[in-house]
Amino acid sequence: MNWKFWQKNNDAKPRKKKTKSREWFDAILFAVIAATIIRVFFIEAYTIPTASMERSLLVGDFLFVSKVNYGARIPMTPIAFPFAHHTMPITGTKAYWDGVEWKYRRLPGLSDIKRNDVVVFNYPQGDTVALEYQDQDYYQMVRSLGWKQVNSQFTIVSRPVDKRENYIKRCIGIAGDTVSMKNGLVYLNGKPEKLKNTGQIGYEVVFKTQDVNFSVFEDMGFNVSEEISPMSQNSYQFTGTEPMMEKVRKLDFVQSVKELTEVDQKRDGDIFPYDPNRNWNVDNFGPIILPKRGWTVKLDSATMPLYERSIRIYEGNKVEKSGKGWLINGVPADSYTFKMNYYWMMGDNRHKSADSRYWGFVPEDHIVGKALFIWMSYDTNGSFFSKIRWNRLLKGIH
Repeated sequence: MNWKFWQKNNDAKPRKKKTKSREWFDAILFAVIAATIIRVFFIEAYTIPTASMERSLLVGDFLFVSKVNYGARIPMTPIAFPFAHHTMPITGTKAYWDGVEWKYRRLPGLSDIKRNDVVVFNYPQGDTVALEYQDQDYYQMVRSLGWKQVNSQFTIVSRPVDKRENYIKRCIGIAGDTVSMKNGLVYLNGKPEKLKNTGQIGYEVVFKTQDVNFSVFEDMGFNVSEEISPMSQNSYQFTGTEPMMEKVRKLDFVQSVKELTEVDQKRDGDIFPYDPNRNWNVDNFGPIILPKRGWTVKLDSATMPLYERSIRIYEGNKVEKSGKGWLINGVPADSYTFKMNYYWMMGDNRHKSADSRYWGFVPEDHIVGKALFIWMSYDTNGSFFSKIRWNRLLKGIH
């Protein structure tokens, strides 16, 4: 066969032109694949829904979160609807299929998680959810109402790690650290760690007079309607940062400013690890050693309340009580060696944050990424242009 003759005739055949609908389909498919790859492996947009990180991050801040810094996590539930997390926006049905689940793997990252990093992660206790109350902690509901009532009245579902709710907090302690808190002050490896200038807690402010012009506090940066409330005559509760409260303290009509913290040894049943033998509360707890990969802990009545969930749920072991000891995967065990690193996360708005004090450790396989910068910030109050917080646009997160 004459090769040149075949090539000439083959080139002469007209190519079938794509239809407009096919061009649109190819373009959309390419865009979805490209956006999904960027979202999974490089960078993803998030929004701040609650005040738990104020004043570092405000409700209405829109962030870019890097997957590269700590290493992108390979999808653990790979078959899912693009751009949906765990629930379809209209139908309310699952946005993923858990018939295929991959083991936890992570690509190499630029750095390890460091103390004080602002981190996005999957909510550790989000493995079980009551669909009618998805904003409530299932385990807290069980402690309050009882397992039978919760499971009989509500629709209970389980979720894989990467389909649990996304949370954002500041990393207070890394694997191997010892964390405690005394009168509202965090201690890390025995050394006090004061709140950063953007962190805030509650204060009691007593005025010398009832005739107070509260616009003074607006000029200082307080949201008077949300951050100042009456306690008693001439006494108000303020939520603010230490620098802000120093300015309040210097006002001539202010008699006193005192931090509002829980009394030591007053037990709160909702504080991790929910142990009746530990009189811990939101401002006083610990010390707690954060598990580190390769660290071996002795299993006894003191350590099991702290580490039993990590061993059983996060690391996938069958844990049973046997007489005075424990069985792990059916084998008697008096110690356990951890397979993952764990972290302690807390909100900067210390008295308005559901964080590690309430649900404990964050395992490394729950880590999503590092918050980088704010690309948009939007306040629901005011006119259209005044709603945009122009001074926060493209602001880095520290």
